[in-house]
Amino acid sequence: MPTSTPSLTISRILHAGYLFECAGTRIAFDTIFENPFSRNCHAFPAVRFDHEQIRRQRFDAVFISHFHDDHCSLESLDLLDRATPLYIYCLFDELFDMVRQLGFSQVQALRLNEPVDVGAFQVIPREAMDADVDSMFQVKAAGMNVLNVVDSWIDEGTLAKLVEEGPWDMVLWPFQTMRELEVLAPSRASAAPPELPEEWLPQLQALAPRYVVPSSCQFLQEPWSWYNRAFFPITYAQFAKEVGAALPDAQVVRLDPSVSVRLDAASLRPALPLDWVIPVGAQDVDYVYEGNAAPPSTADIARHFAPLTAAQHARVLEYCRAGLLEKYGEVEAASEYFDRPRIWQLSLVDHEGQVTRFLYRLDPAEGAAVDDSDAPPGWTTEIPMAKLYAALELGESLTSMYMRINDTVFDADTERALLDADVVDDPLIRCLFSDTFGAYQAAQLRRLLARA
Repeated sequence: MPTSTPSLTISRILHAGYLFECAGTRIAFDTIFENPFSRNCHAFPAVRFDHEQIRRQRFDAVFISHFHDDHCSLESLDLLDRATPLYIYCLFDELFDMVRQLGFSQVQALRLNEPVDVGAFQVIPREAMDADVDSMFQVKAAGMNVLNVVDSWIDEGTLAKLVEEGPWDMVLWPFQTMRELEVLAPSRASAAPPELPEEWLPQLQALAPRYVVPSSCQFLQEPWSWYNRAFFPITYAQFAKEVGAALPDAQVVRLDPSVSVRLDAASLRPALPLDWVIPVGAQDVDYVYEGNAAPPSTADIARHFAPLTAAQHARVLEYCRAGLLEKYGEVEAASEYFDRPRIWQLSLVDHEGQVTRFLYRLDPAEGAAVDDSDAPPGWTTEIPMAKLYAALELGESLTSMYMRINDTVFDADTERALLDADVVDDPLIRCLFSDTFGAYQAAQLRRLLARA
C-alpha cells in the first residue's frame, strides 16, 4: 500500500497565534482569542471568535513566547481546558502564579535551548535579542523545521546558531515595525521610511527558508485612531516585494486568521480553515502609512472615551496629588536630563476636552513636589484622564494610552538638553511602568476570579 507523505498543518489564529497539527498532536502558540485584544488592538483583517467552539478544543500543549498582553492574555487562556499543559517563557514568577490561580494544573517555565517533546512535536525555545522578555520557537515535526520568530529581533550570535540548525522549511517572520515611541512625541519624531530594516534581508538570506510568512502584527487601533496611519510603516505588499527580490528561491505566503496550510518536503498546500476563527469582511487588506499623519489634539482624542464616574475621577486626582509624588522618588531616568531640577507640566483631558493641569518640581535629590511658581515647564505630558485611570486600575499598557509628550517648543537651552533625553524618561511613564510587571494580567485575573 502507498504511504502518505509526512506533513505538518499550520493554521493562523491571530497576531502571533498559531495552531500546529501533526499525526494527531495539536499544539498552539501565543493563543489570543479576543477582538479587540490588549484593549485597543483590533484584528486586521477583521475576525470574530466562536468561544463555545474554542472551549471544546483540546490542545496537547500551549506555548507562550513572552508575557506581553498581546501574547499572554488570561481572558483567552480562560477559554481553555484547565488540564492543558502550558509552557511559558517568562523570568517573573508572578505570571506563573497568576496562571495557576486561574486553575491550570500543568504550568512549566521554558528554558532557552531546552527541547520540549509533545507527541509528534519537538519545540525548542531560542534566544531573542531581548532575552529578559522574549523568546523564539524552533518547531520540528514530520521532518519539517519551522522557525517562529514571534516578535523578536535576532542578534548576530543567535543568527549564526540558527543557521547551523537549518535547513529551514518555513520562517514566521515579524514583518511590521511599529512606532510605539515615535507616536508619543510626534512633533519631535522623524517619519520612518516604508521599507524593511536593513538587517532583515541579510538575516533571511542566511536562514534561506523555503517559505516566509509575514507574521505577528495583524491589528489596527480603534477605527478613529490616527495611529492607524502613523504606527505601521510596512505593508504586506512591500514585505513581499523586498523579500521576494532578496530570496528568489523562497515563497512569501500570507496567512490571515483562520487560514491553514499543509507543509511537507515537496510542497505547501491549502488545508481546511479553522472553523472557530471566523473572517469578517474583506481579508485582502493592507496597511496605509502617512508619516506622522497630522495627529489630532489630545482633547479630540479624549472625547472618544466614556466619562469617568465620580469615584474614578477622584482616584485619578488623588494619584496626581499624592501617589505620583511618592512614586517618583523610587524611579530613575535613563538619561541625564532629569539630573538637574525640572518643572514638569502634566495635563489631564476629560471626555469633554476640558484640561486639568498639575505642575511639579522634579528634583533628583528631593524627589517630586507640587510647584506653585511661575517658572516655565521643561517637560510636558498630556493624557486622556480615562486612560490614566485605566493604567492605574485596569492594567492599560503604554501603547494604547494616547499620551503626548513635549508637544511644544521650549526655550533654547531646554531644547538643546532635550536632544539627549529619551521619551520613556517621561515622569508619568516611569511612575506607571518602570517597576511594574503584569498589571494587565493582574487586572484580568481580578475580573475573572470575581466573575467565577
